[in-house]
Amino acid sequence: MNGKVRPNLKNNYKQELTPTQKGALLLIALGIETAAQILKNLKESEVEKLSIEIAKLENVPAELLNEVIEEYYQMMIANQYIVQGGIDYAKKALESAWGRKKAEEILKRVEAATEISAFYLLQTVDDKQLLNFLQNEHPQTAALILANLKPAQAASILSEMPEETQYEIAYRLATMEKTSPELIEEIENVLREQMGTVFGGGLSKAGGVEAMAEILNAVSRTAEKNILDNLRERDPELAAEIKDYMFVFEDLISLPDNAIQAILKNVESKTLALALKAASNELREKIFNNMSERAASMLKDEIEFLGAVRVKDVEAAQKQILEVVRSLEEAGEIVLARGEEEEIIE
Repeated sequence: MNGKVRPNLKNNYKQELTPTQKGALLLIALGIETAAQILKNLKESEVEKLSIEIAKLENVPAELLNEVIEEYYQMMIANQYIVQGGIDYAKKALESAWGRKKAEEILKRVEAATEISAFYLLQTVDDKQLLNFLQNEHPQTAALILANLKPAQAASILSEMPEETQYEIAYRLATMEKTSPELIEEIENVLREQMGTVFGGGLSKAGGVEAMAEILNAVSRTAEKNILDNLRERDPELAAEIKDYMFVFEDLISLPDNAIQAILKNVESKTLALALKAASNELREKIFNNMSERAASMLKDEIEFLGAVRVKDVEAAQKQILEVVRSLEEAGEIVLARGEEEEIIE
């Protein structure tokens, strides 16, 4: 057989396209004249990298080109929304256009490619891979990295760590203030070396009590108890300060009736029944009093009908309701009282 064998881009590259490869494909799609104008405005090193990729990409399937163009279009739209009204506005607009799952994918790519997020790598790396990496790092390094992740991602990783590591990292994260540029540079170098990629930005957040509380709100109940119990032994005042910033399931009892009613509209009765299985009588009554007599009666029957249930299922249901609570708070529909905030008179 004569001639070179061309790589099958669709099969070989689709799952592993680097940003440079995507940029090269986009330049190919735009045509020679437009591509030349774009390259004039880039750094010499960037032009070199793109040129190498362009040279490699021959016989590009039309389907793959269309996918890259579509991704670029989505990211440009997302950027426009972010400029108009911020990340929350962009999320709602994108969800309206493409649905929640697609919107999250688009925003994740935007965060990874811009300075909205501190990291270029860690916003897209698999949680299991990151967990394996952090388990071999010094607790101070792990704390600094977790402080720069979204609370949900940090909580997921912290929940999977060994108990003795959990509270050590939590303590360092909670007491973390300003981090020296030398330490940040050292950590970035380690990450580049071991994970084989370059950041679009540097580590930025400093952690602290509020950051730790936000992460603890999202970890498993087992991890939360372990961390807080050990922090109380090590530093009772710090543990109390973190607890003041947290909002746990039993704290629903402190919310006004209109907030409870807003939450109930967004929670399925089966989830609510399971969550209330381990709740105090006071919280149950708070919930029942914000329902119609018929609905309250049906919920009581459902709780009774459940019988014996697994603790982890109850915790999962409570966590699901707390996610609803936080989403309502973010949307400005309810207000959560934390710590010693001023009381509000309605």
